[in-house]
Amino acid sequence: MAKGKRYRVPRRRRREGKTDYRKRISLIKSRKKRLVVRIQNNTIISQIIEYNPKGDETITQAISKELKEYGYEGNYSNIPAAYLTGLLIGKRAQEKEIKEAVLDIGRRTPVKGSKTFAVLKGAVEAGMEIPHGKKVLPDEERIKGKHIEEYKDKDLKINEIAEKIKNK
Repeated sequence: MAKGKRYRVPRRRRREGKTDYRKRISLIKSRKKRLVVRIQNNTIISQIIEYNPKGDETITQAISKELKEYGYEGNYSNIPAAYLTGLLIGKRAQEKEIKEAVLDIGRRTPVKGSKTFAVLKGAVEAGMEIPHGKKVLPDEERIKGKHIEEYKDKDLKINEIAEKIKNK
């Protein structure tokens, strides 16, 4: 650890590698709600969050394990599950009359065609306005799970589940 009279200890969440404060402040200055996407080992969590000086407020959320209610039988942390989770959060945001947001991926490195951008694509197709470039979104084949079908004989029924989410 650094020593000296002028050394300033970083904030706890920065030391733990959880928060990039420069990015957070720039997102808060936009005064828009944030679509927060967090990818874990077994699930994908997406939330619509609004800044409050006393602490951020979660307006609505969707977790990939909720897809079981719609008949999804695949893994809950792959690209098709991420897309469906994005559709789900987009649909819930529309119900709460939230039309626009900015994407908050935290300290995650943005990778073209990743799960993070699959959630973004689902939310945009559900009717939300989120600024993005078309090049970062995953291909339609990956969203439908064509790359998974090579390894697994089970049909994921992505289109049917997407229709159920849109119609509910």
